[in-house]
Amino acid sequence: MTTATFTRRAMLATMGATLATPALLKRANAAEVTLRLSHFLPGVAPMQTQFFEPWAQEIVEASNGAIDVQIFPAMQLGGKPPQLADQTRQGIVDIAWTLPVYTPDRFPVAETMSLPFMVTHAEKSSVAMHSLMEEFGADEYRGVKPLAFHMHDGGKLHTRDKPITSVADMQGAKLRAPNQSTGDLLAMMGAETVFFPVTDMVVGLSNGVIDGCCLPFEVVPAFKLQELTKFSAMPVEGARGLYANTFALLMNQKAYDGLSDDLRGVIDAHSGAELSRRLGAQFDKFEAGGKAVVEKQGNTIVEIPAEEIAAMREMAAPIHAAWVEKLNAAGHDGQAILDRANALLDAG
Repeated sequence: MTTATFTRRAMLATMGATLATPALLKRANAAEVTLRLSHFLPGVAPMQTQFFEPWAQEIVEASNGAIDVQIFPAMQLGGKPPQLADQTRQGIVDIAWTLPVYTPDRFPVAETMSLPFMVTHAEKSSVAMHSLMEEFGADEYRGVKPLAFHMHDGGKLHTRDKPITSVADMQGAKLRAPNQSTGDLLAMMGAETVFFPVTDMVVGLSNGVIDGCCLPFEVVPAFKLQELTKFSAMPVEGARGLYANTFALLMNQKAYDGLSDDLRGVIDAHSGAELSRRLGAQFDKFEAGGKAVVEKQGNTIVEIPAEEIAAMREMAAPIHAAWVEKLNAAGHDGQAILDRANALLDAG
């Protein structure tokens, strides 16, 4: 075969391939849709590097490049974290990751599992939350399309001077509370609770304004809490966690509806119950990593006995009852929602 013949055949083969797969090549080279994803954490946070970036790349690849996902960390598109749900509804952002507790009482079904003792481990609890939202919270996020709901692992008590493993140990302890309902419980148990942003917690621990805080292990490395506290108390294995905040990954409804059928299928395949489970599993990994940092520091990790957890859960009953009334006032069957949430957490 002459060089010229070979060259002509190669050119024809290339032209044939191009004509056979125009959509694939188009999508590989130019996105049809760009989705802007906004969240409140720094770009170096594990949530971005270990979850959002891989997830976005999966969507790009599954759509053959037709969908591009641009991630804007640290509120780079403007606004403050409590505005993320509204920014998504208004189309200022296309996808946002937010917490219902940022706007207390506005999304009461989604906020239900941020009550005290409504968490086991992140993966299982996230699956439970997704089911709860499908059954009772379908209308709570009108104007947006929920892609996933999830939770982090249960909070622990990180303290400077002594461990807290009982209600008696709680007396007079100055503790930073992660949300209102957990703060109410800590106060009922005798603690002096304070509320300020997590970013101010380092100063509070350093200057003695607080004795400790209630947070999951996964938060510890970001704020070097292992250097500011010496003790971490966690519920005995098998017991419910002290608390966990809930999260929602939301997409603008018009942005979703405006996609072609095949591209909506890509989003559907990368959202829903499986994504909620995956997010929970990711946070279980974050939790294990945070605990390892505490252990490496040489801090003392102790367990809160089952009988103490039972006593604390009993003390939390009025908080849950008040929440049922709040759900009722919002037009829901509050007791049915709380009962179902507990059943989902206790199942299997």
